[in-house]
Amino acid sequence: MVKKTQGINAAKKLISRRSKFRWKNIKYKRKIMNLKKKSDPLEGSSQASGIVLEKTQVEAKQPHSGLRKCCKVQLIKNGKQVAAYLPGDGASKFVDEHDEVIIECIGGAKGRAKGDIPGIRWQVIKVNDQSLPALLSGRLEKARK
Repeated sequence: MVKKTQGINAAKKLISRRSKFRWKNIKYKRKIMNLKKKSDPLEGSSQASGIVLEKTQVEAKQPHSGLRKCCKVQLIKNGKQVAAYLPGDGASKFVDEHDEVIIECIGGAKGRAKGDIPGIRWQVIKVNDQSLPALLSGRLEKARK
């Protein structure tokens, strides 16, 4: 192991050494080079609106079994297509093709997929400007557009 510089005029050497070794940290490198923002379909924002292209079902990962209800969404801001999860029991009944939805991050580790849903990083929170949980609980009826 290399010994650290010591002494009265050691500060410059310590600073340059620290900046050199910080670039070996992946989290630091991704943050400084804005790699999350460049690869993110939402372009750094927490939520985005899009149009539902089709409703799909995704098979859960092992050891679970079941079909998770999802939909393919085309974002309005940049035209990119992402797959979004429909959370809640019976949520797929409230979402139809060509509906306008708002999606947000699903909250998995490091911005990745969560739980047993493979490859799906987003979830639907609003349908036609109405909250999906409110529609599921029966507090709202779905508006026609």
